[in-house]
Amino acid sequence: MDLIRQTRDGDVVTLTITVPTMAPAFFAECERRFTELAADASRRAVVVRSSARGFSYGLDLPAAMAQWGATMTGGGLAARRSELHGLIRQLQRSFTAIAACPAPVIAAVHGPCLGGGVDLIAACDVRVAAADAIFSVRETRIAIVADLGSLQRLPAIIGPAHTRELALTGRDIDAARAHALGLVTRVEADRDAAWAAAAAVAAEIAANPPLTVRGVKQVLDYSAGKSVDDGLAYVAAWNAAFLASEDLGEAVAAFAQKRPPRFTGR
Repeated sequence: MDLIRQTRDGDVVTLTITVPTMAPAFFAECERRFTELAADASRRAVVVRSSARGFSYGLDLPAAMAQWGATMTGGGLAARRSELHGLIRQLQRSFTAIAACPAPVIAAVHGPCLGGGVDLIAACDVRVAAADAIFSVRETRIAIVADLGSLQRLPAIIGPAHTRELALTGRDIDAARAHALGLVTRVEADRDAAWAAAAAVAAEIAANPPLTVRGVKQVLDYSAGKSVDDGLAYVAAWNAAFLASEDLGEAVAAFAQKRPPRFTGR
């Protein structure tokens, strides 16, 4: 079976996770999907959702132990530790590929989103939730330091203090609390409503000039953690290089003619 099912509606791609937990093969599949999406400029937005009973329960620990157990828990000195380091870096690439995707990625979360599920959605650009969503940086409770991106990406989303509290306690928070913290931008009644909301956000993004959308994401990514002046210098260079486009002319013409613009990404 496909661990991640891919469909397309116009310029929007939807990736539907079909399994409740992340077995070893899931990480390779995630990286492959997003690497392919990054290479296709015709795809203007991506929705990530799950058809399982929850968005994700995180790492499939029995499957992980069956495949990587000796590397994760076995003894040994430098060679074995180096092997584990390499494995962790390999898994990190799975979700870094989401963050690096030029097209904005919108996550639609329902039910439990635990451990690796939070790592995954933290790499997305926008997150919406169903009212039954539960979020937890759960790794602390199973003797693992979260290592796939939550501790690095959440501070910019919900702030350092809230990140520390969630990661150090491993506690669950509901959708309302996640919304209050800024982890999700909106809360919908149920899974289907969250799916529809994510699709609507993706369609709204996809209707904008695609090169400009990608530019906005790149400028935001570059500016994170830098001074305002550094960010301003970067966006000035970006617009000096890429402002001139057919889409800019189309935007002006459509405004003058009082009609919807038709952006082509040229």
